[in-house]
Amino acid sequence: MPRPFLELAEVFRRYGPAFRQAHAAVMPVSQTRVMKAIESCRTAALGGHVERCNRCGHQAISYNSCRNRHCPKCQGAARSKWLQARLNELLPVSYFHVVFTLPDSLSPIALQNKRLFYDILFRATSRTLLTIAKDPKHLGASIGFFAILHTWGQNLMDHPHLHCVVPSGGLSEDRKRWVPSRKRFLLPIRVLSRLFRRLFLTDLQAAFDDHRLQLNGSLLPLAEPAAFTQTLHRARGTEWVVYSKPPFGGPEQVLRYLGRYTHRVALSNDRLLVIDDGKVAFTWKDYRHGNGQKVMTLEASEFIRRFLLHVLPDRFLKIRHFGLFGNRHRAKNLALCRNLLAASAAPIPGADSRPHPPTEPDEHPSFRFCPECGQGHMLRLDTFPASTKAPSFPSSVLDST
Repeated sequence: MPRPFLELAEVFRRYGPAFRQAHAAVMPVSQTRVMKAIESCRTAALGGHVERCNRCGHQAISYNSCRNRHCPKCQGAARSKWLQARLNELLPVSYFHVVFTLPDSLSPIALQNKRLFYDILFRATSRTLLTIAKDPKHLGASIGFFAILHTWGQNLMDHPHLHCVVPSGGLSEDRKRWVPSRKRFLLPIRVLSRLFRRLFLTDLQAAFDDHRLQLNGSLLPLAEPAAFTQTLHRARGTEWVVYSKPPFGGPEQVLRYLGRYTHRVALSNDRLLVIDDGKVAFTWKDYRHGNGQKVMTLEASEFIRRFLLHVLPDRFLKIRHFGLFGNRHRAKNLALCRNLLAASAAPIPGADSRPHPPTEPDEHPSFRFCPECGQGHMLRLDTFPASTKAPSFPSSVLDST
């Protein structure tokens, strides 16, 4: 028997008001906005439009999306749009997926300093990759890549890390040839880890020295220079996890792969199992014990608290481009790379640079396939404003042809 479809929005509708009331004194406005956006997403509260299939005549009301980047229902269209934009920027080479992870001991500092802390994470990661790649002892080339921030683990606890997607090579110092990496090896992981640790801790210490860090509540003891230095000293004495996954193929494979990472939120609706009796149960992968899938049950208030840990600051960029792919000279560098690759190597078999039509139905909500016949398209006939009550079908519209 299939399990009922559950939504994060339902958790917020049932238990959100009590949570907001209990934490009103300390809850940031940004978190309140996210909760209310998810609660109202695709409901009459946001308005919508009337649609009819141009083939079978099926008609329906479609409610508007909240378009909040933390909403699990709104990421499909955003992901398709982003991937379509990236399609023509991918090179006909294999790509590596390199992940930079911070130690758990620093996560509490991140939660009180999200914008500053995650900026340091991006900066340390990019400098690490660009520096080691340029070193003649390693690749000896200028590379380009983009990085995607994730702040969560499968159990919804804070776990900041960056997913970096890097082509297998770069431009020579004189920019006259493409320098390929080894087939299954990009850069030495141990060297990356050491430099990443040093650069990150140096920048974090500088932020503390310049009084740019917020250290309140349970972190107040760290405001003392000796205590903060000791915390960084302990972090310096641990191994920082950097790993590189085996390379994957050309542009089409890269896009499919990236679709799982770019616009992911802390928890998708399909992981929810039970919302009842003040508790929420969801599936999670235990990576520390053989990647086994398990079920976690939390009090609703604790579930909401964990989800809200991952609300990013307003206008914070969680996908960034670096090196050859930096925004200012990206088009010029990509053109040069393609010319050099065309002259030195054959395209990867299976790599297809032709644009593909979007597969997410939400990308064109007024021209999506009919859910009834599957062949016609749903055409928008009329719109209606936001309301707290679901509207009835406007008969004047539905009866018209």
